[in-house]
Amino acid sequence: MKSLSRRQLFCQATLGLALRAQENRKRPNVLFFAVDDLRPELGCYGVRGIKSPNIDRLARWGMVFDHAYCQQAVCSPSRTSLMTGARPDATQVWDLVTHFRKAMPDVVTLPQHFKQHGYFVQGMGKIFHPGYDDERSWSVPWQTPKAPTYAKTKSEPEKDDDKPKQKGGPAFEAGEVPDNFYKDGQVADLAVNTLRGLKNKAEPFFLAVGFAKPHLPFVSPKKYWDLYDPARIPLATNPFRPKDAPEYALTNSGELRNYPGMPAEGPVPPELARQLKHGYYAAVSYTDAQIGKVLDELERQGLRQNTIIVLWGDHGWKLGEHGEWCKHSNVENDTNAPLLLSAPGMKAAGQHSRALVEFVDIYPTLAELAGLPLPAHLEGLSFKPLLDEPGRPWKRAAFSQYPRGQRLMGYSMRTDRYRFTVWVARQDHAKIEAIELYDHRTDPQENTNIAKLPAHAKLVEELMAQWRQGWQATRLSLAASGGSPRK
Repeated sequence: MKSLSRRQLFCQATLGLALRAQENRKRPNVLFFAVDDLRPELGCYGVRGIKSPNIDRLARWGMVFDHAYCQQAVCSPSRTSLMTGARPDATQVWDLVTHFRKAMPDVVTLPQHFKQHGYFVQGMGKIFHPGYDDERSWSVPWQTPKAPTYAKTKSEPEKDDDKPKQKGGPAFEAGEVPDNFYKDGQVADLAVNTLRGLKNKAEPFFLAVGFAKPHLPFVSPKKYWDLYDPARIPLATNPFRPKDAPEYALTNSGELRNYPGMPAEGPVPPELARQLKHGYYAAVSYTDAQIGKVLDELERQGLRQNTIIVLWGDHGWKLGEHGEWCKHSNVENDTNAPLLLSAPGMKAAGQHSRALVEFVDIYPTLAELAGLPLPAHLEGLSFKPLLDEPGRPWKRAAFSQYPRGQRLMGYSMRTDRYRFTVWVARQDHAKIEAIELYDHRTDPQENTNIAKLPAHAKLVEELMAQWRQGWQATRLSLAASGGSPRK
């Protein structure tokens, strides 16, 4: 057999590289927005009075998931579950100080998976928990701008953590400053400049852009405060604890109370509550405007048609509901978070889905949309089929959890109708300390725990059996109901 000449070998190698480059260009890009402490109080979620035109624009391009749930309603555990595709009991991240690579040293994260399959992967802003980045996840080092926390108060650059400690500045501020005085404006500028450079890359890109607001403190340029009339901002209609719920089901809003001027205990006075809510709304609109700048540049560069865009808030947030503020619990306000996704070729663009989806499902969904294989460790399920048929049979339940110190863990199951939470001893899950049951058909605010009522004894028994089966039963239940989940 005649051997190939050097010129022929060179031509074959060049052709192979050209074919791979052509194949890479066909793959969809990914624009991955993370927003801290964003609850589904947005125009696209049917909330009047909120100014969120750019997130609403993304909703028209893609799908809004009305029943998306995080795995634990606090920053690091939630983000870790989403970025690894594994639940808190697998990552062993239930707090703000543990890195997931301690328990899962070789786990392949979502961006790392794309990097390993030919994507250029870059991250900026708040993606992983601050101080716990993962260098294996990125093609180039992750970066975030340094900016002052306040315009009016001297302070160190913002850390965006959730630890309840005394803060140096107020809980809210309306600064007479441009958008890029604060960190999120600088992140948006960085993302815009990055997109300009990514357009001509041979490989597809995965660009992760993380925004810190509306995380406390609620600081944003004054023009976003001016979008709202505080007299028209409604306060929570259930400023009281759920009846018959265990005391430890909720906390004492420690993250808020440690800011100067906040009451150390007891209810937040109505006028202060209105100021806080005004600040939260302004921060939401500020972040929405930054998202708009990035979406505008994506369109300007002609990249939108071949880009998957996903936006998620890392968990929900209480704004006075149950007499509480912040997150740190298993209630609906904390576990239900916004999730929007737009993908090239999806059939149900502009629609909502009421299917139960979880943040661990985002990893397999993005991988499947990009045509990538699914790692074996994933504990979620791709919801790609919902993008074409949002009302099809889907998961019977979504699962969240929250610890109370080293003694208790609350495991919460959300079905289409009920929230069922079981509090167990962390060292012995067979030891049940308390049960919560809320009927969303009659009590959507979760104001009354009906678990102890004799009339619901059979229901509790049925839900307990389903709860014991856990998230692992999802595929079986989907198959039985006519779904066809990807294995």
